[in-house]
This record gives sequence, structure tokens and C-alpha cells, in this order.
Amino acid sequence: MTMHSRLQHAFTNRRVLKVISGLNNFDAASVAATVKAAEFGGATFVDIAADPALVQLAKSLTNLPVCVSAVEPDKFVQAVAVGADLIEIGNFDSFYAQGRRFEAPEVLALTKQTRGLLPEITLSVTVPHILELDQQVQLAEELVKAGADIIQTEGGTSSNPVHPGTLGLIEKAAPTLAAAFEISRVVSVPVLCASGISSVTAPLAIAAGAAGVGVGSAINQLNSEVAMIAAVRSLVEALASAIVVRS
Repeated sequence: MTMHSRLQHAFTNRRVLKVISGLNNFDAASVAATVKAAEFGGATFVDIAADPALVQLAKSLTNLPVCVSAVEPDKFVQAVAVGADLIEIGNFDSFYAQGRRFEAPEVLALTKQTRGLLPEITLSVTVPHILELDQQVQLAEELVKAGADIIQTEGGTSSNPVHPGTLGLIEKAAPTLAAAFEISRVVSVPVLCASGISSVTAPLAIAAGAAGVGVGSAINQLNSEVAMIAAVRSLVEALASAIVVRS
């Protein structure tokens, strides 16, 4: 089975796990550790910053598909030229702390510009959680018309859990789960539920209509390779136990 057929199979079966090292993470050692954890833990693909050197590094460490994230279309061209398999406009979380907002018109314009530069590559686009839920749904529909192959939801940075333990994890994931539920019912492309997802809430994302989840800090902020691999495996097992609800 080729890399792309494996990826398609995972999306069809709604068991996708994308492991994210971070759009603004250019530390080679950190990215390498995250990529290796994804490889050994059984993830579906990895998502790294759109940097040619990092793409080459990732390609040397894994046979998993390598996705690159950026908000500047020109960076995608350079990354694809050295082997990136798919691209992601988004993973906006790192920008919100800087006060940088991404509104619907800008995300749509970035999507059209990127499609113009790279008409064939698989393109994922994040819908900003700062939009009201109905606006997120409307933007998702427009993004698909503009050429998005995957829609990603987010929201972990906007939630402030008030409870510890399992209830807190569900509170943390609530915004991205809500977006996945609403968006998956109106678009024909797969939806990835990301930002604030854990092994507790990954099955909820599938039940909400997502084809899979994207997980970053729950893996890449751990301080040992063994712990990172264990976290990936825990998510893979959680997705395997998820109940698929057909809408």
C-alpha cells in the first residue's frame, strides 16, 4: 500500500491521528523527537513547520506522510519541492498569544492563493475558532469550494477548563468538538478535530463526525521519547475504540 493510499484508507475509516510539532517550532531536535514518536507510536501522519530543512529531516526519520503548516503560501512551494506530502494553512494557535487574528476573508484568500501556486497537492485548512460557530460553518463551505481537501477545527486555546481530570479534558475540547460536529454535517471533505484533544476526547471527535484528530502539545511537550511514544499509542488505541456515527 502506497503512502497516499494508506492515508486515504485512514481517512475513509475515520481513524486518522495527525501528530503536530508546531507551526513555529523550528528546533530540529524537538521536531525529530515528535516525528519519531509519531512513527513508533503508530500515528497516521506528522505536521511540521513549512521549512525545507525540517522536511528533509522528517523524511529521513519516518515513512509517514509529512504535512507542513504555514500561513505564507510561498513557504509551501519550497517545502513541497523537497518532499512535503500535504500542506496545512493554519495551526493558528501559536499566533493568538501574540494578538494575531485570522478572520474569514484572510483565510479564504490564503486558500485561493495557495491553490493557485499548488493546484494538485492535498490541502488542509484550519477554520479559526475566533469566529462564531455559524461563521465557521459558512467559511468551511467556502474553503471547500476554493479547493480545500481537508477542514481542520480548533479551539483549545479559547477554553478554560474549571474542573480537573476527565471533566476538565472534555471542557478543554468542547470548542473544537462543537465545530467538528457542525462543520462535518455540511461539507463533503474529511474534518480533522484539533487543538485541546486528548485520548479521552479523541473518540468524542469521531462520534461528532470528524475523520480523525490532530494532537500537538499533549505529545510534543512531554519530556521523554518513551512518554511521547506512549501518548501517541494511547491516542491510537482511543481512536480504535471510537464509535463511528453516520449522519
